[in-house]
Amino acid sequence: MTDAVIFDSHAHYDDASFAADRDQLLGDCLQQNVGYIVNVGSNLRSLTWVSYLCETYEHVYGAVGIHPDDTRFLNEVYFQRMRSLCGGEKIVAVGEIGLDYYWNASPKEVQKYWFARQMALAAEQHLPVIIHSREAAQDTFDMIMAAHLPCRGVIHCYSGSVEMALDYVNKGFLIGIGGVLTFKNGRKLKEVAAAVPLEAILLETDCPYLAPAPFRGKRNASGLIRYVAEELARIKQCSYETVLECTCRNAKRLFRIA
Repeated sequence: MTDAVIFDSHAHYDDASFAADRDQLLGDCLQQNVGYIVNVGSNLRSLTWVSYLCETYEHVYGAVGIHPDDTRFLNEVYFQRMRSLCGGEKIVAVGEIGLDYYWNASPKEVQKYWFARQMALAAEQHLPVIIHSREAAQDTFDMIMAAHLPCRGVIHCYSGSVEMALDYVNKGFLIGIGGVLTFKNGRKLKEVAAAVPLEAILLETDCPYLAPAPFRGKRNASGLIRYVAEELARIKQCSYETVLECTCRNAKRLFRIA
């Protein structure tokens, strides 16, 4: 048994699928070698949940943000609430924010407007960003670079090219890798994982979504991240312990957790 612990850099324990056993799952984390979790905001409802989970569980930290799909519901009142929440002791990032042209649940111009506003909020609050990008790789990259952020962040659930991943890393961003790495059709992400230095990778679940093989299609949880770490160790030709130690160190540095 390793002394290294899992750092799940992106989870959604406010999701309704955890209603029946949320407390048990989060309470049992240490038994599953999970030492840190960042519960990431995505919609207006989750703003309240993020604060609650941070206050209730010592190992849970929070990120405040509105997913691009839900930016159509965002307004100045809620934005000011987000600003006030950013001052919380255990709020470590603004996210998840970005662009999603796959679902197009919010008009593109609305997504772009609130993406820019939330990046500006992160800069104002001296917090890193957690970036969501789906079918919008170039627009996302261009907007991030145009923002000239003083604080960097992580590209969550990375799905772009190797070349763009390395461009992000060269600009100081980290690459978030989760269950897709274990999928049979995850070849592109395996190539990214091989090319990006381990010092620029974060482990994440995006739970309850994207459970790794052999649990694909089932509810994901932080304890299952070990399958991602094992696959990353295989790709990097290093030990499982090295993967946990390095990715935990990367996350602590990004989120400024002692």
